[in-house]
Amino acid sequence: MTHVRIKGFKIFKDRHGRMRCYHRATGHKIDLTEAPLGSAEFLAQCETIRAIAVAQKEKGPRAGTLGGLIKGYFETGHFANLAEATRRDYRKCADFLAPIRDTPVHVIDTPLIAGIHDKAAKKIGWRRANMVRTLLSEVFRHAIPQGLISANYAKDVIPKRRPRDRAHANRPWTIEERDIVLSRAKPHVRVALALMMNTGLDPSDALKLRKDQIDGDTIWGVRGKTGEEVAIPVSPTLQAALDSIPAHEAATVLASSLGAAWSYNGFSTVWHRFKTALEEDGLIAPGLTLKGLRHTVATTLREAGLDERRIADLLGQKTPSMARHYSRSANLAEKNRETMATLEKENAKRAKIVKPSAEKRQTRSE
Repeated sequence: MTHVRIKGFKIFKDRHGRMRCYHRATGHKIDLTEAPLGSAEFLAQCETIRAIAVAQKEKGPRAGTLGGLIKGYFETGHFANLAEATRRDYRKCADFLAPIRDTPVHVIDTPLIAGIHDKAAKKIGWRRANMVRTLLSEVFRHAIPQGLISANYAKDVIPKRRPRDRAHANRPWTIEERDIVLSRAKPHVRVALALMMNTGLDPSDALKLRKDQIDGDTIWGVRGKTGEEVAIPVSPTLQAALDSIPAHEAATVLASSLGAAWSYNGFSTVWHRFKTALEEDGLIAPGLTLKGLRHTVATTLREAGLDERRIADLLGQKTPSMARHYSRSANLAEKNRETMATLEKENAKRAKIVKPSAEKRQTRSE
C-alpha cells in the first residue's frame, strides 16, 4: 500500500479499519469516499482547506492594533490566573470589541475609549460597559511596560453608575424565602444552598470546596476570585446540613444526584429551574440568586450590629500575605467563630419572629 503524506493533514486508519483525513489546524475533514486518497479530487480539497485556513489566520488580530493588544493580554499569566468567571466575562467583552479590533494603536486615546464606553452602555447596559472599560484598562496596563502603548487610556474614563430605578443585583434573601427554598429543595441541592447561606462562600467556591478543606469544625479555603484566605467555623446548623449529605465518592463536599462533583453551570441550571418553579407557584419573589446568599450573610450580620471589618474577615475580603499565611488564618478562625455564633443566633431569632407559635396561629384562625 502506498503511504500518502500531506503537510498539515492527519491521515490515519480508524478502529474500523477505514482511512480518515483531517486538517490539523482547522479540523476540516475530507470524505475519502468522495475524494479518494491521492486522487486529483483529494488534492484539490487539500488546497481549498489550506486557503480557508490562511484566510482565517489573516482575519485574526494583527500586531499594532487594539485586537492585537487584547490577544496579547489573553496570553499573559495574569489573565490565566483570573477566576474562570472573570475570564469568561472578559472574552465576552472582547467579542463586543471585535468590530473595531483593527483600530491602530496610535489612534487610541481617552476620548476614543470614552466613546466606546458610552456606546457599550447603550448596547449592552451599564454593568457590561464598565466591564469593557475594566478589560481595556487591564489590557493597556500590561501593554505599557512592553512599549506597545504609551498610556492607560481607560483609566480616566468615568465608570457608569447604576440607574436609580434599577434594582440592586443579588438582593438578600428573606427568612421566609430561605425556609421555603430549603424545605422544597432536593437533598443534594438543599445541602449546597445551606453551605452557601451559613458561610457566605461565593457559589463557585462552595461548589469546589473539597472534603479535606474541612478540618474538624473549621473550613479552610481560598477565595477563587481573589486568592484571599478564608477560615470559617462550622456552625451547628451547617454541621447538621453537612451530616445530611448523601454518600458520594467525589473529592468535593458537594455532589450532584449522580455522585459527581458539581460544575458551576450544572448547578446553576438546576437552581434556575427549581427557582423558576417556585416563582411560578407564587412561593418566592423574583430576584433570588445564589450570590444573593453571600449578601444575605453580610446584611444579617450588619443589621445585628457587627462592624464591616469583622464581616469582611468572614467573607474573605482582606488581602493576605505569605508571611502570615497559617498564623493569620488561625487567629481569624477564632475571631470568626464569634461572628458565626452571631449569625446563628440572629437567624434563629428571625425565624421565631416569622413563625408564630401554635397558640397564636390558633387565636388568629378563631
